[in-house]
Amino acid sequence: MPAWRNISLWMDQLDDPLMARPSLEHDLDVDVAIIGAGYTGLWTAYYLKRQAPELKIAIIEAQTAGFGASGRNGGWLMGNLLGEDRLLAGLALEQRRASFDLLHGIPDEVAQVLAREGIDCDYRKGGALYCAARYPEQEGSLRAYLDTLYAQGLTEADYRWLSPQQLAGQIRIAKPYGGIHAPHVATINPAKLVRGLARVVENMGVPIYESSPVTHWQSGTVRTAKASVRAAWVVPAVEGYANTLPPLGRYQLPVQSLIVATEPLPASTWDEIGLSHGQAFGESSRQVTYGQRSADNRLVFGARGGYQFAGKLRHNFDLTDSEVALRRYLFGELFPQLKKVRITHSWGGNLGMSRRFRPHMLCDHRTGIALAGGYGGEGVGATNLGGRTLADLILGRDTPLIHQPWVLRERGLDALKAWEPEPCRWLGYNAIIRSFVHEDQVLANPNTAPWRRKLAIGIAGFMEGFMH
Repeated sequence: MPAWRNISLWMDQLDDPLMARPSLEHDLDVDVAIIGAGYTGLWTAYYLKRQAPELKIAIIEAQTAGFGASGRNGGWLMGNLLGEDRLLAGLALEQRRASFDLLHGIPDEVAQVLAREGIDCDYRKGGALYCAARYPEQEGSLRAYLDTLYAQGLTEADYRWLSPQQLAGQIRIAKPYGGIHAPHVATINPAKLVRGLARVVENMGVPIYESSPVTHWQSGTVRTAKASVRAAWVVPAVEGYANTLPPLGRYQLPVQSLIVATEPLPASTWDEIGLSHGQAFGESSRQVTYGQRSADNRLVFGARGGYQFAGKLRHNFDLTDSEVALRRYLFGELFPQLKKVRITHSWGGNLGMSRRFRPHMLCDHRTGIALAGGYGGEGVGATNLGGRTLADLILGRDTPLIHQPWVLRERGLDALKAWEPEPCRWLGYNAIIRSFVHEDQVLANPNTAPWRRKLAIGIAGFMEGFMH
């Protein structure tokens, strides 16, 4: 039996014995074949069955439900979509507001499913705190971001500025310059959600075949080493593992996210830190950091990540001493009292990144292929939207979900933007990341000359713009 429990803190906390479901041993004829028992595949199956119980659906999974990003992420259930500001910028004000409301409603939609289906995944909707927490320039960049959001029609009900004093009412960090509170975010144990969804869709009549890697797929057919599945619809729901199913790897690259978790911390320590309502938090540098207080009072903290040449998957997520030390340093900058705390878990995962950092939900009735992906690390919530949207597209339902700018209706894979060939991707990634690291090092040093600070910001900003 594979050591699936060692995938992450979240999988380690499951009561589930993690016994493998039966593999696919015989040929099938179904209406919908879904590749991957992660969030996208499970949500798609769930909403299809809710709306069309007569459909025959099968899910084929290479490992076990939650093996991929669904069981490894940081546990942020966000009412957002990567690049939403750019995606919605061209819409009329009323339509843009409706689209923002659709996104912001994702955590509440998930909460309704949890209540209806009896899934306990430690759901707490405390919002997210985006903190200016390490150097003063972060305050300026956060305020500029907030101004951009307000210019798009959002209000303080969506994103609200917190002064250092107001921020301290929710989180107490070493150098508070202020921050933004966004209410449309919940924190969860993501493994409990994905395993709970798997049980629910099974009870709805959807078989999940595990330990069954797909060796070939095309319109109408999915093949494993032992059997074939014929289907009117094929839904490759593999996100960070797209390069295992050519030609998807041209459009979606795996990048890695790395996370650590401390031992459970005493109530006295949390009295010093805050985060008493399940808030998520991050500090506002260009390289993403993210954290939460787990239900059993650990600090779960992720930061930065990596990209391997030629878009290779990372399989070994036993973090090195230096990888753990960097994350310890970063959360120690925020909470000095935790600099020597014991870290009990460290892990990582592969997530999918699309070109121009644009998520997509695609459906082509001519070929019977539907897919969603490119969530860029924000997939815990976005997959719910993706599953709902794919269900409506496959069933031909005319709803607001299918009229969003991230939806590609009646278009094939060629509608997606392909990544450049190597070594362009590798060189570009490293140039961009080095500019971010340089900026962070320069700004974190209070003795750096003003001209050097401005230069570092300018170079990093130029490189960030180049990414899009």
